[in-house]
Amino acid sequence: MSTGNLNNERHWTLTERNVFRFVLIYFLLQALPISIGYWARLFSINWFSPDYQDIFNLTRFYPSFFGEDSFVNWLVIAIIALAGAFALKKRFEKFTDADYDRLYYWLRVIVRYRLAIAVIGYGIIKVWPLQAPFPSISNLNTSYGDFNNWKVFSLSLGVVPSYETFLGLFEVLAGLLLFFRRTASIGAIIILVFTGNVFISNLAYEGGEYVYSFYILSFALFVLAQDALRIHRLIALEQPTSPVHFKPHFAGKLATVRVVSKILVVLLFVVIYGFKASDGYKNDPYQFPKSTGLSNSAGFYNVREFRLNQKEHPYSATDPVRWRDVVFEKWATISIRSNRPVVLQTSNYERTSRNDDERDYELAGSGGRHYYSYTVDTVQHLLHLQNKNRHYAGEKLTLNYSWLSDSTLALSGRATNQDSIYVVLDRVSKKYLLLQDRREKIKL
Repeated sequence: MSTGNLNNERHWTLTERNVFRFVLIYFLLQALPISIGYWARLFSINWFSPDYQDIFNLTRFYPSFFGEDSFVNWLVIAIIALAGAFALKKRFEKFTDADYDRLYYWLRVIVRYRLAIAVIGYGIIKVWPLQAPFPSISNLNTSYGDFNNWKVFSLSLGVVPSYETFLGLFEVLAGLLLFFRRTASIGAIIILVFTGNVFISNLAYEGGEYVYSFYILSFALFVLAQDALRIHRLIALEQPTSPVHFKPHFAGKLATVRVVSKILVVLLFVVIYGFKASDGYKNDPYQFPKSTGLSNSAGFYNVREFRLNQKEHPYSATDPVRWRDVVFEKWATISIRSNRPVVLQTSNYERTSRNDDERDYELAGSGGRHYYSYTVDTVQHLLHLQNKNRHYAGEKLTLNYSWLSDSTLALSGRATNQDSIYVVLDRVSKKYLLLQDRREKIKL
């Protein structure tokens, strides 16, 4: 699309004006937070002490008519924009080229800021490796083939937190460049390369963020459109190229409002958000539960003895009911490996929650193990277990626990079907290559 009088060389043609009306309405509907749910979330935040999860959820708002990310939402918006473009045709006939220049400028400002907030939202939770955390003990003791494609991708990023931080810094840099008109196209180019790879990765690894990543790409393409032909003319054709000369005039209070608004946006979505995310990385990473588990129990356990209804089941790789090993995480999660099939719970799109019951990253896309949240009754020495997988929501166990030694734990009790269980667990001092210094010799 031509930028009209932006370079004092061309004017808006009739076709360009007709297309721009559609583009104007379409991107306004995509960029502006017009849903009631968004404003309800905004006013529910304690702004005296906002959490990084609150700010992330604000950065990820997305117009939705069907409760989920879907290209059908885009179709609905496109239909509304097309109808609006026809309805406003007569009203826009009075607009001059200068009016179109101003509308284009302000639309690009809105899209720039929305795009900047979106990429910074994801960048910050990579700078502090929250989005793809280091694998849990259970994940480290799960067979590769028991992970779905997206979990493999996420774990592969989580084992190199420094690389994840580097990617996050790149996203934050692109977002900061978008806050300034002169560097916006550079930021858009970075996003097209970076988020383009994210989009392809989501398709290749069956991720759930392909709609939102393409949403970001569409905004970056719009921002870059103003300078794309100029860049091509200058670099590819090596011809003289005029810069954009159009610049709105800000004076008095309007100039102050402009500067203050930009400072407030950067303060909230970069400074405060970054500070809160760093604190969350240390004290409350959102992918894992925050409730503490049984004291001094974290680790990997072999199952020495297993009895079901008083019948002993010796170790067997094919036994359909015997537990093979058990993991106690640092938080209140127990995972049990057995031959009992697992219906995978998939959650491959980004969401944050303060509620431990909704933090399912550790089991999402992971087979081979059943994951249980639990509470501890230290007076009666009881563990109350609840299967975390929504496909087994009715499965509960109540187990007595007793330490036979510093590294041996006995569990006994009844399952949901009233079968009696008795298990003796031996903690294994297991070394993980990912946690060892690779410059020294490793003895397993």
